[in-house]
Amino acid sequence: MPTTADKAAALSALHIPGDPLIVVNVWDAMTARIVARTPGVKALATASHSIAFSLGVDDGEGMTVDMALGAAARITASTELPVSVDFERGYAADAAGVRENVARLIEAGAAGLNIEDSLAGATSERRPIDEAAARVAAARAAADAAGVPLAINARTDTLAGSPDNWEEAIDRANAYVDAGATSIFMLGLSTEEKVADAVAAVRAPIALFAHPGYIPLARLAELGVGRISFGPQILGLTLSHLASAAVQLTARGDYPSELGYRYEL
Repeated sequence: MPTTADKAAALSALHIPGDPLIVVNVWDAMTARIVARTPGVKALATASHSIAFSLGVDDGEGMTVDMALGAAARITASTELPVSVDFERGYAADAAGVRENVARLIEAGAAGLNIEDSLAGATSERRPIDEAAARVAAARAAADAAGVPLAINARTDTLAGSPDNWEEAIDRANAYVDAGATSIFMLGLSTEEKVADAVAAVRAPIALFAHPGYIPLARLAELGVGRISFGPQILGLTLSHLASAAVQLTARGDYPSELGYRYEL
């Protein structure tokens, strides 16, 4: 069985510009098992929004760190694939707390994490760049101390909150790379031109959030993106199918074909 260090190295290596890692986000042991056994899947990534909602709390660190770590441990224990955990803002007030919590996350089996630079989930309220970079560096320090080459996907919300603030977005991205990030999760890359420019300007693979109506997946690969995820939209997809089935069954309609699906633990 691969070690956490093995999984972390493998996860980082899967972020290939032009041949992006595509992760279908999961939120519990069952969804992790289903996705992990799907042909072509090489790694998993969680979505904090989906985990929080499944636990009955709000997104944006509505979970306690213990809740987040518990969910991470259940998911990593359910598969031998590398798992990247959406760790929001690190569930800590300062960089020292981030380091402590990331050390615990590695103990829970995470091969990678997302860490974001917003203060309270509002895209207009970002941490000062030095402070945000220090938190990325704290995550890297925890990984180094554990001997695990953690895949750190550092998120910047700059363009999502300020679409014209290109220079700050790139400065933040490269500051996070210098602090130890292995990829940069950039929100707000709304056009092919912006995607291509970010790929050229940032010194690490670019990760993107894709959604209906956005640039097609094949084109994102051609533009040199290194990772693509879907966040809570996968939960939305699942719940949409569930709601449709509920309507059909309560109306005494036909049995949905998916009702015959068989799964194993």
